[in-house]
Amino acid sequence: MDELRKIDLNLLLTLHALLTEKHVTRAATRLHRSQPAVSHALAQLRGLFDDPLLIRQQGKMQLTARAQSLLAPLDAALCGLNRLVGAPEFDPATTRRRLRLAMSDYAARLVLPPLLRTLRQEAPGIDLAISQSSREGMLAQLQDGELDLALGVFPDAAPAIQQQTLFTEQFVCFADKQFLPENQTLTLAQWLAKPHVSLVVVPDTVDEIEKALLARGLRRHICVALPHWSAALRVLPGTDLLLTVASHSVSGEDHQHELCSFAPPLPLSRFDYAQAWHERKERDPAHQWLRRTMMLCCDNYRN
Repeated sequence: MDELRKIDLNLLLTLHALLTEKHVTRAATRLHRSQPAVSHALAQLRGLFDDPLLIRQQGKMQLTARAQSLLAPLDAALCGLNRLVGAPEFDPATTRRRLRLAMSDYAARLVLPPLLRTLRQEAPGIDLAISQSSREGMLAQLQDGELDLALGVFPDAAPAIQQQTLFTEQFVCFADKQFLPENQTLTLAQWLAKPHVSLVVVPDTVDEIEKALLARGLRRHICVALPHWSAALRVLPGTDLLLTVASHSVSGEDHQHELCSFAPPLPLSRFDYAQAWHERKERDPAHQWLRRTMMLCCDNYRN
């Protein structure tokens, strides 16, 4: 307890904002304080911990090793203090907060419309900041506290990353009817011989399809690799390209006139599409509400 007498506990709130935002101006906005005041607090914190805490690397502010080690216990301590002083129960109707989510345009198409309708009706004070990143990038941002929630497929997540399955997906193939008449099936050899469209945020990513092929010592010809789910179907008409994609990314009106669909000619396991968060957020009432709402928004996609 003697150590606590040496510090203004408000500094811990500023430290939490700085370590989470990794940016003085954003931390000031979050705290409703001026930038000079937060800069002064950062100088005090650097002296208190005898560490720079935030350093500039490659044009961005990064946490030092000491700062990274402080984030989890600081988050836990502040949550505990908040419960101790009897903070009011979370009320979505009155809460003002900005939550940071990461998802592909596949998830944005499925989840954002019902999610935003719910937010505007039940939690109009909650704002969303949505970004897109690779699977590895999302996990790193969750680990570093840069994200509140990420949507995707995360089979290799660290133990600190919590997950909840939103729905289970399966793969389906699409092609132009002119190049592949409807109801015609392809053998695996014929499928491999055709040029393919690959949906990846980062080119040359080994996704679930590539893993299944590599396990059999096979490769396919990736003619186009792109990160835009919404554009993938639109590049198929008038070409001999094949697209193998998660089934929920496509609605009937997307392909009924020009494209045909068929099952992949190799076994591709169904996979869980999940929401993921760092264990630091587990007991955050606003975060719990967001996760419950996200599950409700995905009701139509669960078989």
